Amino acid sequence: MERLRHTFVGLLAGIGLIAGAASSELLEPNHAQAKQEGTVLMATQTPMVYDFTLNDIDGKPVSLSQFRGKALLLVNTASFCGNTPQYTDLEKMYEQYREKGFEILAFPANNFGQQEPGTNTEIKDFCYTKYSLSFPLFSKISVKGEDKHPLYRYLTEQSPFPGEVEWNFQKYLVDRSGKVVARYHHRTKPLAQDIVQDVERVLAAR
Repeated sequence: MERLRHTFVGLLAGIGLIAGAASSELLEPNHAQAKQEGTVLMATQTPMVYDFTLNDIDGKPVSLSQFRGKALLLVNTASFCGNTPQYTDLEKMYEQYREKGFEILAFPANNFGQQEPGTNTEIKDFCYTKYSLSFPLFSKISVKGEDKHPLYRYLTEQSPFPGEVEWNFQKYLVDRSGKVVARYHHRTKPLAQDIVQDVERVLAAR
């Protein structure tokens, strides 16, 4: 009798182990599938301006997420361009609106006419000495071509205003939620009525 009881208990234990293994096999694929679906979902989400990190003019990484909640004007710049004097108006605009939550982010680039050939140190000295800039200046990047920086790949391919950057000092306006809301021609001066009105509208929105 004792032997039969042991056999019966062993049988029950075996059945339990089999059931447990079956349950594990059923749950694990579902868990893996959920992970995989989550990865696919993340991969298909459109990035935002805040998702990018770039080096400042001194080579230190800066996450654009630190500008969350502010209005931003993104500008690709150059030191030896006919549009370079726009630095003066950009600085005036920055001084006028920065206390209201406005930032200008300048990205030197050498993509057009070789008009930004210098090193980051040379660019910094030029901008700070000649124009006394106080808004954020970043390390030189590419805004066009195969080596286009991911930020500009987003701006020119995935933002609401797709299309290649045409020349130095093209501008993108970003609202407080991180959405690109306007793009301006490189010849449009920073203090042009259209840009000023748009900046004030974006700053007024909460």
